[in-house]
Amino acid sequence: MINISEGAQEHFRRLLAGQEEVDTGIRVFVVNPGTSHAECGVSYCPPDAVEENDTELKFEGFSAFVDADSAPYLEDAQIDYQKEQTGGQLTLKAPNAKARKVDDDAPAEDRIKYILESEINPELANHGGQVSLMELTDNGIAVLQFGGGCQGCGMVDVTLKEGIEKTLVEKVPEVSGVQDVTEHAAGENPYY
Repeated sequence: MINISEGAQEHFRRLLAGQEEVDTGIRVFVVNPGTSHAECGVSYCPPDAVEENDTELKFEGFSAFVDADSAPYLEDAQIDYQKEQTGGQLTLKAPNAKARKVDDDAPAEDRIKYILESEINPELANHGGQVSLMELTDNGIAVLQFGGGCQGCGMVDVTLKEGIEKTLVEKVPEVSGVQDVTEHAAGENPYY
């Protein structure tokens, strides 16, 4: 479920050694899982905060706990710690936090939505935009609608054809192309 690097494990052991309560572990969680506002976090987890339906991941010297609601969104998550001259940097990467991972044999619409939420929208969010699937036609056209900074943006055609279409055609065999149905003239705040 979660891969915690040796550096991060050492970091957690060092932090937990300073805790007054014996057997305090860490909790890894997702706030607003499955949404574009999902955020991952790590906190201390004293023994009295462990819940019955938590998943316990045992590491040398400590345990990490994950609540049942966060667990599916932490598939393939990685926690790392890099020492730097000024201290260190803890990083948590959870590629499935914003969209629940779907199986390879899931319906095409679900796989498209997953790719949009987990790969495409995080990139578009850097420019204040997002894209969503409106429908998948019988002939394999993914009909998409842009919003936010993408609505009215002069680069949307390049993003659509060179980025989104190539990705979807490559990863979802049922997709033969994409179509944009956004009313771009109504865009008020595109990113340039």
